[in-house]
Amino acid sequence: MKKILEVESFSKVYGRGCLHCFDQTGAEQTNICPSCKSVVAAHDVSFSLHQGEILGIMGESGSGKSTVVKCLYFDEEPTAGRATFFDNGHQHSLFDLNNAQQRHMKNHSFGMVYQNPHLGLNFDISAGGNIAERLLMYGDNHYEKIRSKARGLLSRTEVLPERMDAIPKTFSGGMQQRVQIAKALATDPPLLFLDEVTTGLDLSVQAAILDLILEIQQELNTAMIVVTHDLGVIRLLAGRTLVMKYGRVIESGLTDQILEDPQHAYTQRLVASAL
Repeated sequence: MKKILEVESFSKVYGRGCLHCFDQTGAEQTNICPSCKSVVAAHDVSFSLHQGEILGIMGESGSGKSTVVKCLYFDEEPTAGRATFFDNGHQHSLFDLNNAQQRHMKNHSFGMVYQNPHLGLNFDISAGGNIAERLLMYGDNHYEKIRSKARGLLSRTEVLPERMDAIPKTFSGGMQQRVQIAKALATDPPLLFLDEVTTGLDLSVQAAILDLILEIQQELNTAMIVVTHDLGVIRLLAGRTLVMKYGRVIESGLTDQILEDPQHAYTQRLVASAL
């Protein structure tokens, strides 16, 4: 199976930081440095991801799980570490790219679906317009071709064709997430980031969104990183999982092993609380 992403010793500190940030914080302590009050959102996070694989990152609020994908998607800058993206025989050192290279990578190789659709959608234009916007940045400029692809993607994500010209604020939360997913898939990206995409949705809508994600992964062989605090989401989607607490990875491995036989006391509490 082809490797698509390698993350090595990734760290992110919010604040000015100091020499003591990493040694005075940790999973068994706190993520706030007592010396300078900076927040160590992530430290020494390493993992790999292969084509068609779904990797779960789980933990409670403040564990640092969303910080990982935000830095990989260039929404925020890392403090330290390396991330290498492998694409058609080429290697890209993500944290060394300039702004123009980052935009190209976001428009061509990555897709992001946020918990808050306002971060991923333009609410001033139609659902189809959101997809067209991404396709135009990708380089497509044929009106009928773009409109046809937008219609097909919305249909694929079970948004009715007659809603194509409606603006997202007229949609339910679940429908907004479907439009976000359609937009993210517009450029056939090999890597998709999903950040708490089912949080706040009704259970039946959650189930439909999760089924859609699995269908996409199986049909398109898209690699995904799924960030969530919901063990049900992890159990259904992820083949491998990282568990984070206070910015540190405290446990990692096959999802079934972690959920059936958690080794760390924190993971044991998370699993027990979901039973």
